[in-house]
Order: sequence, then structure tokens, then C-alpha cells
Amino acid sequence: MASTTRTTSTALLLAAVGLVAANMRPTITAVGPLLDQIGDDTGLATAALGLLAAVPLLTWAVVSPLVHDLGRRFGVTRVVLWSLLLLAAGTVVRSLPGPTASLWIGTALIGVALSVTNVLMPAVVKRDHARRVAMVMAIYTALLGGMGALASGVAVPLSLVPLGDEPAGWRFALLVIGGVLLPPAIAVWAWAHRGSHEERSAVPPRPRGGTGIWRDAVAWQVAAYMGLQSAVFYMTVTWLAAISTSTGRSPVVAGIDVMVYQIFALVGALLVPLTLRGGRERYAPALVPSLAVVGVIGLIAAPGSILVWAPLIGLSSGASLGMSLTLMAIRARTHQGASALSGMSQSVGYAVAALGPVAFGALHAATGGWLWSLALLLAVLLAQAAVGVFAGRDRYVLDRP
Repeated sequence: MASTTRTTSTALLLAAVGLVAANMRPTITAVGPLLDQIGDDTGLATAALGLLAAVPLLTWAVVSPLVHDLGRRFGVTRVVLWSLLLLAAGTVVRSLPGPTASLWIGTALIGVALSVTNVLMPAVVKRDHARRVAMVMAIYTALLGGMGALASGVAVPLSLVPLGDEPAGWRFALLVIGGVLLPPAIAVWAWAHRGSHEERSAVPPRPRGGTGIWRDAVAWQVAAYMGLQSAVFYMTVTWLAAISTSTGRSPVVAGIDVMVYQIFALVGALLVPLTLRGGRERYAPALVPSLAVVGVIGLIAAPGSILVWAPLIGLSSGASLGMSLTLMAIRARTHQGASALSGMSQSVGYAVAALGPVAFGALHAATGGWLWSLALLLAVLLAQAAVGVFAGRDRYVLDRP
């Protein structure tokens, strides 16, 4: 009987992690294929649309350092539940008709909510699935990428669904995509953790850096890796549809191209545990970006073959994200250390990543083409590989001699 109860409890905890993962990307990845519609409807220029895509990343950079102390003060489980409720609110506000202020405010709320789950989920996995960290992180990353891919693929078709005499529009598409899985995620998370008595701090949160994580060399290596791979992903997921339409493909097909990219990212995430076996663990972080390097060079040389290059970039992106999240867990000896490392590395990482979509769009606007934008993407990938040489070493944060 006790064994059955444990199995049920484990299954519920895993389902809760999976449902949270399923809600982590759709609110973000659905935006790229809809950028043209958003720009036409709101009058936002190309640079402003790039900034809109960067808003969640900027909020992640600002909020992430605070999340470790929030979890310490109020309990990780409770704070994740709050973040899911805030995500629901932001999704609704972003889709409100009227002034563009609601678009910016809702996007910022979504960014704050996702920053909390971004930071705390590696610590949750370390705490609740300590013996299966790599496997559970692979499932988490795969669901995160898979639902993000689906969101990209259905965004434009949903916006074209007739409502009365007019298409439903981008607001309807973002509302449906962002909101459909949130109620079950909230319910299952609350049910899976019912009756839990998580230890919480009775003292005020420590100031940033109080753990020593901001002075830790290993933490900075993980943070740099996180930032560079995130910059690659958000440049690609934001602008790949625009690159696709510039080759003559329709907006619907361009959305599908982004979906294909993310489906292969899902596959890449699932392969991460295989790369971390035996002696491969040391070199895997450095080798993961290599497929994307080939894909970006191909995209520069033959952009019309986007369906050849997008899967290569996708495999690398998914594996890179899975590698980053896994590094946050395995480069710490405790779940508290993983939470501190996650908060610090995601703060630094997303500050770096936020520059990506803006710089990519600005280079395109300045040159009228994609060559220099894609050259920037290639340079970031090479930097990621270089940082991976150091991040792959068997070192732990907060270890003292």
C-alpha cells in the first residue's frame, strides 16, 4: 500500500512538472509568427517589435536574482503556484483590445511569471527527483520545446479563424494559445503538493550575493552558457518566420517552419541524457552548438532550403537549453545551491539573451537583408562552444577549498 502511494505521489509530481513545462513557452513562441500582424495592427516598427520580443527576457534578467529569496521565504511550491496565476493574468491582459499599453503590460507580467518558474523548476527537479535529474530535466525541456513548437505552428491559423465577418486576429490567437493549458497546470500543481509542509525561512531574505554565488567562477560559466544559448534561441524563434517569408513562403508556411525548428529542438532536448554518459559529459556542452553552426552557415548560403537548416539549428537549440538547465542542477550539490545557481545564471543569461532579438532585428533594419543578422547568430554560437569547454568540467558551485 505504501509503495502504491509513493508511486502515485511520484507520478503526480512528475505530471505537475510536465504541465508547468507545457506552459513555459507558448506565450512566447506564438509571438514570432504573428509579428507582422501585430505590427500592421498596432503600427509598431521593426525595432519596436524586436523590443517586444525582448521584454520577457529583460524581466527575467531583473527578476531572476530575487526568486531564490522568494522561494526561501515563502516556499518554492507556493511561489511556483503564484507564478502560474500571474501567468494567467498576464495572458489575459496582453490580449485585451484597445491601446497598445495592454500589450506591453501583459507581456511584462508574463515575463515576471515565467522568470519565477524558470529559476525554481531546476531546484524542484533536484528536490523531488534527485535520482533522475537528467531524465526529468530532459522530459521537462522536451515538453517545454514541444508545446512551444505547437504554439508557433498554430498561431497564424488560429488568428485567421473567422469570428463574425472578420478573422479572429492575433489577440485571440495569443489568448487561446497561452491560456488553454494553464487551468490544468494550476490544478495539478496544487493537488500534487497538497498537504506538503515545505520548510520556509522565518527571516528576511538575504541581500543578493549573500550565498556567494555571484563570486563563484563555476556559476559565471553556467551563466554565460545559459545566456549565449538563450540568445540563439530567441533570435531564431523571433525572426525565423520573417526570414522564411522573405524567401517567398506564406505566413502560414513560415509559422510551420518555426514549428519544425522547435520540434527538432524537442528531439535535441531528449538526447541530452545520452550526451552526459561516461566521458562525453566533459565535452558535450562545447559540442552541442556545432550542428547549429552548420545550420546557420547553410541558411546564409542557401536560405531557400530553410527546411534543411532549421532542423539542425533546432536540434542544437533544444540540446543547448536542456544542457543549460541540467548544468544548473548538476553543478550544485544541494537543491538550495541549484536554486541560487539558477537564479544567478538566468539573471545574467537573460540579460545577455535580451540583446539578441533586438540586435538581430536592428541589423536587418539597417542593412535590408539577413546576412549580418545571421553572422551575429553564428558568432554567438561559436562563443557558446568556447564557454562550453569550461562549463563541462566536473566542478560545483559554492565549493570551498
